[in-house]
Amino acid sequence: MDSQRRVVSGMRPSGRLHLGHYHGVLKSWVRMQHEYQCFFSIVDWHALTTDYAAGAGIARNVQEMAIDWLAAGVSPSSATLFVQSQVPEHAELHLLLSMICPLAWLERVPSYKELQLDSQHKDLGTYGFLGYPLLQAADILAYRAGVVPVGADQLPHIEFARDVARRFNHLYGSEGDFEVKAEAAIRKLGKKSSKLYASLRKSYQEQGDLEALNTARALLKDQQTITIGDQERLFGYLEGSGRLLLPEPQALLSDSPRVSGLDGGKMAKSSSNSIFLRDTPDEVDEKIKRMPTDPARVHRHDPGEPTRCPVWQMHQAHSAEDICQWAEQGCRTAGIGCLECKAPLIDAIKLELTPLQERAQDYESNPDLVRSILAEGAEQARDEARETLVVVRQAMGLNYR
Repeated sequence: MDSQRRVVSGMRPSGRLHLGHYHGVLKSWVRMQHEYQCFFSIVDWHALTTDYAAGAGIARNVQEMAIDWLAAGVSPSSATLFVQSQVPEHAELHLLLSMICPLAWLERVPSYKELQLDSQHKDLGTYGFLGYPLLQAADILAYRAGVVPVGADQLPHIEFARDVARRFNHLYGSEGDFEVKAEAAIRKLGKKSSKLYASLRKSYQEQGDLEALNTARALLKDQQTITIGDQERLFGYLEGSGRLLLPEPQALLSDSPRVSGLDGGKMAKSSSNSIFLRDTPDEVDEKIKRMPTDPARVHRHDPGEPTRCPVWQMHQAHSAEDICQWAEQGCRTAGIGCLECKAPLIDAIKLELTPLQERAQDYESNPDLVRSILAEGAEQARDEARETLVVVRQAMGLNYR
C-alpha cells in the first residue's frame, strides 16, 4: 500500500449540489480518480455533529448527493464511493484514537470556537461536536492516506490528523530494541539495497535531502524480502522515529477558483445564492435574470464597472475569454445593457449543466443502482479499513489470537 498514492476526501450530506461544489471539488475529484487510489465518502455522521436533530433528512440528502457525484463524472469503477456510517471501522478507530487524544487538542481547533460563535442558536455543547476533528482524523487514517485535498480553511484539521498520527506512532511504534531490529531489517534487504538505503538515510538525516528521502521510500515499497513489520521499522528508522504505523497525511490545497454566487458572495446553499447542478433551464433563466448588477448603471446608457457586478464574476468562471472581453468592454462603455450581458452567461451555464443533467436523469430513475454503488463502495472501503484496524489493535495490545 502506497500512502502517497492514496487520497481520501468527503462531503457532508446537504442534499443537491451547486456550481460551487462542481468547480471547487467535483471537477478535481474526477481528475484525481485517474491519478490516485481515491476514497470519497458521504460523511453522514459529521452532519449529526453540528445538528443531531437532522436525522430525518439525511437518507434523502445522501441519495441526492450521490446522484450529483455520479452525474459530475465521479466513477465507481475508478474510485471508491461510500457512506461513512456504512463503514463502522471509522467509529472503532475514532474510539481507539480518543484514548490518546488530549482534550486540549480538540479545544484549540480553530473551528471549534468559531462555529460556536456563528451557530449560537444550535446546541453545540456535545462531545460529538467537540470530537468531530478526531472523527475526521479517523476518516483519513483509516485508509492510511497520504493525500487529502482541502481548501485553506481546512488546513488546521489536516494538521490535527498529522498530530494524532504522530502521537500514535510515538506511543505504539517505539520498541525497546527498535534500532537493533531496524539494523537487522536493513541486512535483509540484500547487500546492494542495504548499502543504498544506508546512504539515502544518511543524506536525508544529515543534509535534509528530500530527494533522498523519497528515493529511500520508493526502495522500501519495492522490497519483497522483508515483512510488513520490518518495512514499518525501516520507514520510521529512515525518518528518525519508531515504526511508522499510521502515515501522516499531507494536505493538497485546491487551486480551483472561488465560485461566486448570484449575489456576488461565495456560492452557498445557506445564502440562497446558488445555481444547483440539476436546476431546470427555466430556473437558471430566472435566477440569472434576477441577479443584481452594478448599482451605478441606473439607466441603459450609464457606463458600469464590471468589478462591482456579480454577473461579471460569474462570466469569469463560466464564459469563454471572448465573451468575457465583450462583456467587460460593453459594460464600461454602456455598449450593452445588463439583460444583454446576462444572455450568454445563461447559455454557457445551460451548456455546462446539460451533460450532467442527462446523466443525473439515469440515476434518478434507478435509485436502487445508486444504493448498490454505495453499498459496494462501503464493502471495498471496509476491506481497507479493516487492515488498518488490525495494525492499530495489535499496536495497542488488543490482539487476542
